[in-house]
Amino acid sequence: MSRWMNQRSRQSAPQHRRGFLRTGAMIISGITLPGMFKGLCETASAAGEAPVTQPDITATFSIAAVDPENGLCGAGVASKYPAVGKVVPYVRADVGVICTQHYHVPKWGEPALDMLQQGMRPEAVITELLKDDSDAEQRQLAVIDMQGRVAVHNPTQAGASSRYWAAMTGRNYSCQGNTLTGREVVVAMAAAWEDTDGSLADRLMAALIAADCAGGDHRGRLAAGIRIAKKGVEGDWFSLHVDRSDDAVLELAEKYAELEHEAKGNWSGGKLPFRNPCPNRIVPTAPSEK
Repeated sequence: MSRWMNQRSRQSAPQHRRGFLRTGAMIISGITLPGMFKGLCETASAAGEAPVTQPDITATFSIAAVDPENGLCGAGVASKYPAVGKVVPYVRADVGVICTQHYHVPKWGEPALDMLQQGMRPEAVITELLKDDSDAEQRQLAVIDMQGRVAVHNPTQAGASSRYWAAMTGRNYSCQGNTLTGREVVVAMAAAWEDTDGSLADRLMAALIAADCAGGDHRGRLAAGIRIAKKGVEGDWFSLHVDRSDDAVLELAEKYAELEHEAKGNWSGGKLPFRNPCPNRIVPTAPSEK
């Protein structure tokens, strides 16, 4: 049986979710998300270049997943941060996926995939990335390999400005997020992945929609994207992004429905005519303190 763990309280999962939760393991807490790209700033300074300007706070919810039978691995992500689909997930055919968020370090993406490719387990990859990192407890990382092995690191020492963060893993997937409206976001994302009958791309899209409809990033909606790699294909086999929008996930979903690509399966939500999956969605708000 999966377990909920919250720094403020522990409670049983609702009855209608208990069967679903048996398939995965979950960690949830309240947390914050202050800044990012510190590593890049240090690298630029050491090289005598002008430091990279520290971006605004970046908050993210994402899903990383693999389909070993079909040689596919991919990720979906959404955030208030612009072009988030191009800076959080990193995928490599026949290797796996890493999502780096909350004090995001983009320079870790390719080296992490290199380590996976060399045979390191996901937990060893995270250990290697964080071993000399002074901001290790500000990072949120998820790594999954083509065997479906998953490791997640959550930002246990983040401050109080972006509650809250969560992570949930199951067979061949990992869902994680920070600056969320509440626990429903990650639960809905994982449930949609498990319940959707379709291709990897279909299931990633369904997971993003479910998380967004459940509240998503409590600061609002700006960008979203999906990246998928396929065995035998160099680079991204499938890539779809909305870099700036008033309603990024729904815009991404509409673009997905309009698209013709072999990555798509039989999922009805990915077909025209496009219908808003959550027309009565509430305005995102930060969860109240308890």
